[in-house]
Amino acid sequence: MNRSSTLPFPVAAAPSDRWSPRLWGLLLVLAGNMLIDALEVSVAVVALPSIGDDLGLAAATAQWTMSGFALGFGALMLFGARVVTHLGRRRMYLVALLAFAAASLVAALTGDPSVLIATRFVKGFCAALTAPTGLAILATAFPEGRERDRAVSVYTLAGASGFTAGLLLSGALTTVSWRLTFLFPAPVVLLLFVFCLRLVPADPPADTTGPRRYDLAGALTLLAALSSLVYALTGLPHHGPGTARTLVPLAATAVLLGAFLYIERTTAQPLIRPAVLTERAMLRSALGAACLNGSYLGLLFVVTFQAHDALGYGPMRTALAILPASLPLAVTALASGRLVRRFGAPRLITVGALAPLAGYAYYLRLPASPDYLTDILPTMLLVGAGFVASFAALNMQAVSGFPPERRGEAGGAYQTAVQLGAALMVAATSALLAAHEAPAGASPQEVMAAYRPAMWLVTAVGLTGLLVALTGVARRPRPATR
Repeated sequence: MNRSSTLPFPVAAAPSDRWSPRLWGLLLVLAGNMLIDALEVSVAVVALPSIGDDLGLAAATAQWTMSGFALGFGALMLFGARVVTHLGRRRMYLVALLAFAAASLVAALTGDPSVLIATRFVKGFCAALTAPTGLAILATAFPEGRERDRAVSVYTLAGASGFTAGLLLSGALTTVSWRLTFLFPAPVVLLLFVFCLRLVPADPPADTTGPRRYDLAGALTLLAALSSLVYALTGLPHHGPGTARTLVPLAATAVLLGAFLYIERTTAQPLIRPAVLTERAMLRSALGAACLNGSYLGLLFVVTFQAHDALGYGPMRTALAILPASLPLAVTALASGRLVRRFGAPRLITVGALAPLAGYAYYLRLPASPDYLTDILPTMLLVGAGFVASFAALNMQAVSGFPPERRGEAGGAYQTAVQLGAALMVAATSALLAAHEAPAGASPQEVMAAYRPAMWLVTAVGLTGLLVALTGVARRPRPATR
């Protein structure tokens, strides 16, 4: 039975310049949850040193609170879309909200690092369910054209602003206790759940005649492979490259990735068809975005621990120090589409890769006693400019080569690459910090030099992103796709 008849408003809004209060309510609760999903990464960035101090964790272990969320989000995003398809948008959106709130509460109360990390995986999977589903609900509730464009703009703005909001919120809450940074989403999400019960429309009628294939085997092998790789990277400084504790997880990664590819080629309904990954614009965008997001979070990881251990910054001062790297995108998010239409995606992506690379290179010369305005701020501004230029361009280029019915699959693969780039880079950066930790009593010059190998990795990944972007400029551009 179609439950849309029980709703207090129709599934689709009538074309109008004025939305009803209930449509505004739907948009605001969906955008609010999107903001929570987006800030969930940044709240952990500033809190990492405090988590490590309180639970006695090294940076290589504390980083799992970041990479765990990114792995749960990225590795399970395509599987989450399949679950939503078979079990319904409304049902899974509500279930994910409750699970997210429960995981937030457990994370705030636990003293066991393994439980804390597990909650981050759970919250990542919840975000994989709600972030794309919220957009799909908007597409159902608002008619195509100006109405839907306006709604998606608000939704996108919430996502772009989430990272910035998370930095400020985490800086303020971690000053009291890092546990508050993981606790605060619980009541907020529960409040959103109450509103969603009334506002989120029932699903449109679905085809229930065919078999439900979730491809759970593909999802689990991908998650296991990437988790094994992150484990190998973070353990490398402690175990060495030639030991069984490094070689075994690396071998397991290779076997599991091979199994994932085999499953995707042989299953009737794979999570991702190999043809998606062979489309050149999609592949360039995925690699470029993985390099951009990965190098960015690698930089923030370095700066956060450097500010805490070497510069004596508190949580709020650290948050304000890295804020200029994220604030420009939040301010200019609504103008991103106009930039792409005027200058073209390949050019903007190239500029967006070049600016952060210049910032990383500039940060490599950081003196023993840096001045924020002259030594740190320029890097943050250059990184922020890179995101302003290329964030929307990468998203649009990723799906431009696909027909409308396949853009959802392409977009999911692209977002998976973005999150996995973050998880792997944070793990590799933490490993280099652990391998080159300055000894007790080291001079200020030696302390600063200890962070340089990790910054060289960040710079190298930024350079890779620029080289990928240049291949797009060199190719003849195809006609623009709306």
